Amino acid sequence: MLLIALSTLLLAPSLFAREITGVPLAETTTVAGKSLLLNGAGIRTKFFFKIYVGALYLPQKSTDPETIYPMSGPKRVSMHFLYDHLDREKLVDGWNKGFRKNLDSTELTTLQPRIDAFNAAFSGVDEGDEIHLDYIPGRGTEIWIRGQLKATIKGADFHIAWLKIWLGNEPADKGLKEGMLAR
Repeated sequence: MLLIALSTLLLAPSLFAREITGVPLAETTTVAGKSLLLNGAGIRTKFFFKIYVGALYLPQKSTDPETIYPMSGPKRVSMHFLYDHLDREKLVDGWNKGFRKNLDSTELTTLQPRIDAFNAAFSGVDEGDEIHLDYIPGRGTEIWIRGQLKATIKGADFHIAWLKIWLGNEPADKGLKEGMLAR
């Protein structure tokens, strides 16, 4: 009987696809009732500091940002913070740099009120905190911090803009981009 139980456990599919720097990453997650697959993940570093483990969840896997942006269905970017503390100013500065580097001036002007609302949702984060950015078609981008919904920002155009922070031509971290795209 013990042998059968052990065999079952060993043959059961893992709930976690991988672990990065001690952070287990679920193979699947659910957003708005839809199952999403872990597309890829990596570590956001700045200088030699590990800031967070970032993971991209999609309805189907892809290594091409131009395929991912218009992909139908929900999407999630998950961040598990490794660094001891980041204050609001540093978080917002990082988001704003990502938007500026990856959007043209017309897009920035159009999206600025929503970028401001996005930034207003953030306070500082500490080691172990998690942020989930969930895009839900027809509803918008939900910002979840420490398990609490902080804001919802409308628009498919906005969700593509925040995805470009990680997947755009000038990503926040090229290694993280490659990890999220499973390249």
